[in-house]
Amino acid sequence: MRRKRPERTERRARERELRRLVRDRERLAELEPGGSAERPIDVDSPAVIEGRVGSLRCPQCDGNYAIDDHQSASPGVRVVSVTCRMCRTSRQYWFRLGSSAPN
Repeated sequence: MRRKRPERTERRARERELRRLVRDRERLAELEPGGSAERPIDVDSPAVIEGRVGSLRCPQCDGNYAIDDHQSASPGVRVVSVTCRMCRTSRQYWFRLGSSAPN
């Protein structure tokens, strides 16, 4: 039986740790406002959604997002599909439409 090379063992351990880090960051991103349908970001109008997405940063690389799709998931709820311009990670952000202005 051949002996494992220490550099290979170290490299594989680093890769496993990086994969764990990515999974943890994705879980945290889902818990933030807008990360899931249960935690939408409240906005007054659909017109402000693209501006809000422009201010969000990728949790993996801190890059900016490009908007891929903007849909109405249900009455009063919008889902925006985005892709990070740096690491190409795709994700969805959820928004709830409401009005803070009096009628």
